[in-house]
Amino acid sequence: MYLLEGVRKVYDGRCVLDIDRLKVHRGEILALVGPSGAGKSTLLRLLNFLEPPDAGTITFQGHRIDRGPVPLSLRRQVTTVFQRPALLSTTVAGNVAYGLRLRGLRDGREQIEAMLERLHLAHLARASARKLSGGEAQRVALARALILRPAVLLLDEPTANLDPHNVALIEQAVREMNRERGTTVVWVTHNIFQARRLAHRVAFLLDGRLIEVADTEQFFTAPHDPRTGAFVRGEMVW
Repeated sequence: MYLLEGVRKVYDGRCVLDIDRLKVHRGEILALVGPSGAGKSTLLRLLNFLEPPDAGTITFQGHRIDRGPVPLSLRRQVTTVFQRPALLSTTVAGNVAYGLRLRGLRDGREQIEAMLERLHLAHLARASARKLSGGEAQRVALARALILRPAVLLLDEPTANLDPHNVALIEQAVREMNRERGTTVVWVTHNIFQARRLAHRVAFLLDGRLIEVADTEQFFTAPHDPRTGAFVRGEMVW
């Protein structure tokens, strides 16, 4: 799905991301964990084609995406949900339909209704997005992303500061899409318990470096790098 080799990103003369090699497998849920400032969100911006790397190569679906404009056909395979959803000043249903309209798919009523049901938003279909709670707004943002049936879903702390009910609904929806459609998911989270619940593999970043990537069970019970073990135990490693 993705292959990053020798990837570096520099801001204001400081290297914020330096990854020797990272492969994201098709159909997996990969959790990115690490302290604040570790480079997780920067990595997500590279995976979503928002920024090019300053060095190294990134391959997506067999295509190099680190040189020049990324074709629309590739960009449309990836959607992102951020920690703070940016919703349109329209109804909940209107927000979910937005991406479909952009792609010329105007007769998507059944899809919209099904997605609202999946995210427990059907009763809010005609409600103004401006009047939603934080958890409801985040579920709308997720519904808007999932209805496009992306090959890759990138999640940047989508459940941070949400109550347990909304966290559970979002996790369930993502898990179902991964299982039913084979959607590849890269999930940035500070919550190691969430990573353990959801991920097939976990990647640990520290100071912009990829310290370890492992199957979830090994990551939490028998990590290779002592810094990974210290992070999992909640010790200060930064």
